[in-house]
Amino acid sequence: MAKIKSIEYFRVPPRWLFVKIVDEAGNVGWGEASLEGHTQAVEGCLDSHIERYVGLNADTDEFESDIEHIWQTTWRLGFYRGGPVFMSALSGIDIALWDLKARRLGVPIYELLGGKVRDKLKVYAWIGGDRPSDIAAQAQARKDQGFTAVKMNGTEDLGWLDSPSALDSCVERVKAVKALGMDAGVDFHGRVHKPMAKQLAKLLEPHRPLFIEEPLLSEHIEGIKAISQMTSTPIALGERLHSRWDVRPFLESGAVDILQADISHCGGISEMKRITAMAEAYDVAMAPHCPLGPIALAANVQVMAATANFAIQEMSLGIHYNVGGQDLTSYTHNPEVWKVTGGYIDLMKGPGLGIEVDEEQVRRLSEGARPWVSPGFIGPGGEVREW
Repeated sequence: MAKIKSIEYFRVPPRWLFVKIVDEAGNVGWGEASLEGHTQAVEGCLDSHIERYVGLNADTDEFESDIEHIWQTTWRLGFYRGGPVFMSALSGIDIALWDLKARRLGVPIYELLGGKVRDKLKVYAWIGGDRPSDIAAQAQARKDQGFTAVKMNGTEDLGWLDSPSALDSCVERVKAVKALGMDAGVDFHGRVHKPMAKQLAKLLEPHRPLFIEEPLLSEHIEGIKAISQMTSTPIALGERLHSRWDVRPFLESGAVDILQADISHCGGISEMKRITAMAEAYDVAMAPHCPLGPIALAANVQVMAATANFAIQEMSLGIHYNVGGQDLTSYTHNPEVWKVTGGYIDLMKGPGLGIEVDEEQVRRLSEGARPWVSPGFIGPGGEVREW
């Protein structure tokens, strides 16, 4: 076994953070530590991990093959643990180590996770934006791309108690998508507070959305449970839950039907596999959150290929955040793996993550790349509203 020789990270547009690990034998693995709006914080955390595992600590006993030992070391020896920044940095390292190990062995990662249970995965794409509009035309474009399901933001910004009429347009957008014969997930995005979320859930129910996502912020577990008990629409959430310990109370409460853990936020492939097993015990489906780059999506695909309770996978192809020329098909030599047919993508069969990173493009576009700044909403009274 070879020791870790180097860990590098690359900030690349539109808003992604890639991690590259090389061992002393020259094996390479790629990970993704993207945390939207907090790039610099994750980079700082990665700097501390680099000092731990390479460089001054080159005589460490940590080997690239000991993925679980490295995960546990990173988690437990820092005393403070969890949270989006810490777990995103750990995710980037963990994914890269799985990629490196599987490539060294010449097999896809899913072969190391027990083998595949499917040959293709159902996927969905975004339509609309932070202020959703022109939904029918965008849904038709997605249908033409091969998708059978889409997701949209439910509303623009809302007050804690807003006019009930502010919810009407969401219903009309769902109806427009359904008229095309497509399924529609509706993301409340945590921007809809309880007095409005209860109304919107009820209004949408007759139109049978695929799910409603983050009907409330995840710190309001009792409120989410109450909404789940008043509607037959599946409740989806999880992108702001960063470990199995964060996920557990939601499973125990019965408040969630579809878990949307993010592999770049929750500790990587190692933790995602554990979370999916927990969810299966509660009859909860997995629909991983992934409005991110090709490395994160490939990592999700590898885990979900070996996951019985997988439902559907989010893809960032053409998402409204991908501006400036870079998209899901950037940074790889084999973007054809993301071709959608009949609402599905085929499972990649190549070694590791199944994608071939274009390192020249990564290095070139990382030069001078600016961190992505999260948008925000300001209400008519000058107050800050949930984005």
